[in-house]
Amino acid sequence: MSDRRLQVFHAVARLLSFTKAAEVLHMTQPAVTFQIRQLEEQFDTRLFDRTHNRVTLTEAGQVVYEYSEKIFDLYSEMENAIREMTDDISGSLTIGASTTISEYMLPSLLGDFKSKNADIKLRLRVSNTEGIVSMVENNVIDLGVVEGPVTNKNLLVEVCRTDEMVLICPPSHELAKLDKVTAKDLVKYSLICREEGSGTREVMVDYLSIQGVDKHAVNNCLELGSPEAVKGAVEAGMGVSVVSSASISKEIKLGSLVSKPLNPPLTRDFSFVRQRQKFKVPAMEELLEFARIYCQRAKKTDE
Repeated sequence: MSDRRLQVFHAVARLLSFTKAAEVLHMTQPAVTFQIRQLEEQFDTRLFDRTHNRVTLTEAGQVVYEYSEKIFDLYSEMENAIREMTDDISGSLTIGASTTISEYMLPSLLGDFKSKNADIKLRLRVSNTEGIVSMVENNVIDLGVVEGPVTNKNLLVEVCRTDEMVLICPPSHELAKLDKVTAKDLVKYSLICREEGSGTREVMVDYLSIQGVDKHAVNNCLELGSPEAVKGAVEAGMGVSVVSSASISKEIKLGSLVSKPLNPPLTRDFSFVRQRQKFKVPAMEELLEFARIYCQRAKKTDE
């Protein structure tokens, strides 16, 4: 409902990057640039300075950014107030999920929810944790489900469940003989890891750092863009990796991979991330309550 040019401006101003804003908004970079140029023509002033490969807000841009924050908050309050007044639990929700969660957790959750709430239209967008948090910040999605830590204190973060991270290797690998694997055992071999911005990678890097492993061990790893690609590379004998235990049940059953617990153990949280909103959206509350129950059942199963 809000002005598209202002939405695009808001995304660029938050991220201070035309490229990242284009990715978050699912637009081409020239389209983003065109929208910003249109807004600058409307105000007859520059809103961004672009020097030395850096994007910064001009004084006018800072004023527009502050007002755009207030405008989007008011839009959100208005829409939510009407939904609350009418007790409307229909409509649509856009959910964003990081790759591991979208592939191994959400399909059954959303399938069950949709079967019980046919009037709610669901859309799913997939990105890494960094991308999903940016989408929540910029109101591109209603709810994010991520596997990495979220540091933005302006967002509501609610832990869903705890996920154990494990080492994976081929059955013939030397590490397959061990009961548990330490960080020092791990870095003796070629590492396969996710791309920058992935929650899985961030958790693994932090863990190795705490265990006293040189960060260059991860910097030199083979980077791949999805859990399936990582597992395929490990199966092919290209190295070892650390992945979510939730993502490897099929490979363990088939015997194509072996998983080993880490020593000390490594766990992380799967979390819901959303904007702090004054008014509750019935459809969102319905989905969150359904997801909380789903996560509680999954936790009991894990135990």
